[in-house]
Amino acid sequence: MSTDQATRRPRPALVRPLLGRAPAPPAPSALLHATGASISILLLLVTAGAVLHEPILIPPLAATAALVHSAPTLPLAQPRSVIGGHLLSALTGLLVQAGLGHSPWAAALAGGLALGVMMITRTPHSPAAATAVIIVLQSPPPVRFLTLLCLATVMVVVSGVVATRTKRTAHRYPAYWW
Repeated sequence: MSTDQATRRPRPALVRPLLGRAPAPPAPSALLHATGASISILLLLVTAGAVLHEPILIPPLAATAALVHSAPTLPLAQPRSVIGGHLLSALTGLLVQAGLGHSPWAAALAGGLALGVMMITRTPHSPAAATAVIIVLQSPPPVRFLTLLCLATVMVVVSGVVATRTKRTAHRYPAYWW
């Protein structure tokens, strides 16, 4: 029997489905820590990009930072998946672009193929599929893009390591490296 925590009364049958099965909200300290760490690494990526006169912060990296800092124990957030997933997806995007050009159709194919490549290589990282799409649509210089992407993903992973070392938590990041 489900009860309302505040009053310990049984919940009406009509209310139960509306409550859902979403996890409990994080503790305020965990929320602030994850948010602050995510903002910090994203600002650091912008700063590095400004120094290098190259955009380093791309949308998939914001999603990556969110995973690393809010769900550090998930397989999607582990270094193998973060770094490997982005780099393999970028390579997939480059191959698709080389063969099919930079149309939205090719970008959609690249995003789907990137997922398959990540699954085969056991480097699942859903934000990385968007990296393949960006490659096809934007046509960045390949070597420069791959170098900056590698730097950025390593920075996000290091930020996850530092963030869990600066706050005593039950979970240390990463759960595994490779």
